[in-house]
Amino acid sequence: MAYYRTVGTVPPKRHTQHRNEAGGLYYEELMGEEGFFSDSSLLYHRAIPSALVDSRLWELPEAKAEANHPLKPYHFKLHDLFPGEQWRQTDAVRGRRVVLANADVRIAYVACGQESPLYRNAIGDECVYVESGAAVVETVFGSLTVGQGDYVVIPRATTHRWLPGGDQPLRLYAIEANSHITPARRYLSKYGQLLEHAPYCERDLRGPAEPLLVPEEAAAADTDVYVKHRGNGPGGIAGTVFTMPSHPFDVVGWDGCLYPYAFNIADFEPITGRIHQPPPAHQVFEGNNFVICNFVPRKVDYHPLSIPVPYYHSNVDSDEVMFYCGGDYEARKGSGIGQGSVSLHPGGHTHGPQPGAYERSIGAEFFDELAVMVDTFRPLEVAEGGRASDDGVYAWSWSGRGPQDGVGK
Repeated sequence: MAYYRTVGTVPPKRHTQHRNEAGGLYYEELMGEEGFFSDSSLLYHRAIPSALVDSRLWELPEAKAEANHPLKPYHFKLHDLFPGEQWRQTDAVRGRRVVLANADVRIAYVACGQESPLYRNAIGDECVYVESGAAVVETVFGSLTVGQGDYVVIPRATTHRWLPGGDQPLRLYAIEANSHITPARRYLSKYGQLLEHAPYCERDLRGPAEPLLVPEEAAAADTDVYVKHRGNGPGGIAGTVFTMPSHPFDVVGWDGCLYPYAFNIADFEPITGRIHQPPPAHQVFEGNNFVICNFVPRKVDYHPLSIPVPYYHSNVDSDEVMFYCGGDYEARKGSGIGQGSVSLHPGGHTHGPQPGAYERSIGAEFFDELAVMVDTFRPLEVAEGGRASDDGVYAWSWSGRGPQDGVGK
């Protein structure tokens, strides 16, 4: 984000001495994107941030993805991935189950109740949507208190951890990019300010408000940080555990335009019209070769002859992934889709409302629906979490019969 913030204490001039009360120097770290040619922040540490005492293998969960071939649409029931009380023994990092993936993005899901280890994703930014529950996300920049409906955008290589709260599962829909995730470019001025026609603005973004410092006496202990990075594992991803001689939450101050932030879906102001608005009207973020949109409760089409549900459409250039996370999604009635469902409509398949939804929607004035959509411009493959949660019948829901009923009947 090209939206400057400063937290804690920083020297009046960058790259100059910053000392503690005893006269000792703090250690300046530049965290920047695209080789010094994009957003960055300067962080001031009590200890050397490069120091390591060990590096060992982190065996990542099964993430091998298989091509969607023969091609078909899918319905994944993500709540089935964490049955019963399993969430109580699961954390937000190591418990993720990858549902869909390609060379640009991975979509994973987790229901958890345990504190996660310290973690950094060195491959790309993460945009994590909180379906339900509450948590504190502790980072080297400070803490974010998050809850239902929050997007949490975490820049690449930010050391952080998830601390769930309450007696209900923290349900997270994690979009892991191989790039950076930003607001849609058409919402931004050439200098990065959110423009008047954008459906949200800087006031809606919540960043860390104060430093997060582990007490010095507790900080001087070996500390593990789980790192996801480029390597020779499935999808070119590998895992390592760094052991550092001190805790990384030692930043006394920072400033800049690169930091984690939260944005609640309820603060997205929907763009509506007399006739049906296409998906770009619902866009919130974008990454390399994918976009993130959301469908929120809104007044719908008010032309006297309008049909409020979407028209049937072919994804010529993209795969469409819809996560249904609240309300009543009118276009999917009769398909079995409900809270916690994900639909995949791949490029090459014409998709649209379920039978009967077209006619039922006529005369509707308001849709009480909540969904997060990811459109990718390269085909998605089905990973372990998708294979485990596939309902097996969604592809045939428009016709009412499938191969199990026999062809030609």
